[in-house]
Amino acid sequence: MVNFPIKSCLPPQAAYRFPLSEMKRVVIHTDGACRGNPGPGGYGVVMVCGKHRLELSKGFARTTNNRMELLATIVALETLKEGCEIELLSDSRYVIDAMTKNWVKGWKAKGWKTASNQPVKNQDLWLRLSAAANEHKITWKWLRGHAGHKENERCDVLAVAAATGRDLPVDAGFEG
Repeated sequence: MVNFPIKSCLPPQAAYRFPLSEMKRVVIHTDGACRGNPGPGGYGVVMVCGKHRLELSKGFARTTNNRMELLATIVALETLKEGCEIELLSDSRYVIDAMTKNWVKGWKAKGWKTASNQPVKNQDLWLRLSAAANEHKITWKWLRGHAGHKENERCDVLAVAAATGRDLPVDAGFEG
């Protein structure tokens, strides 16, 4: 069995109790894709921990690109079984800016309203991401998509393949 820090029976609240010196270091690459927006969509994830590598992907019948970008990040973080020191790379400004510019904190403080007093889109996923991110020490990094970054390109291949699959499930949180 691969010694990748994937979910076990560790309770979620216990995950981030480890000092950084004892935390596993994981590099996560994520991408989302959508054929039409909305339309069939998918996400791709590449996770690397030491010499171990894990790829994840899933498609949905009708969704948006932003939801797939978010879901890629959420699934990656929720896959880990313990608090980790993470470098998370994404080509999604939507995800990276929300997490690095305190947008999520502001939305929560305003009752999930934007600066223009509109409801925040994808609140269901932002709540999941906030909870999952709390378990870890994360460095959020944006990178330009389709610029030859090996792991980002692999995530794109995974996401596009997932979006073109057959008998795709419904994205239960998608309203549109």
